[in-house]
Amino acid sequence: MDFVTVHTTFSAAEAQLIRSRLEVANFHPNVINEASVAFAGFSKSTLIQVQVPTAEAAEAKAFLAAPDAPAE
Repeated sequence: MDFVTVHTTFSAAEAQLIRSRLEVANFHPNVINEASVAFAGFSKSTLIQVQVPTAEAAEAKAFLAAPDAPAE
């Protein structure tokens, strides 16, 4: 199965938050390079990537780009 990056960050916490949001919305995300960043530290070549299967990429990008629902 091929995957597409839908979000990049230097923050492991942010990557996990995005992963969680996608999972709750029934996407199938993977977090890539998280361990590399934790081990090697900050580097432009080791961005943490959140990826989803290619078939979900367009919908996942639209989901992430949409404004969050207002809190009640």
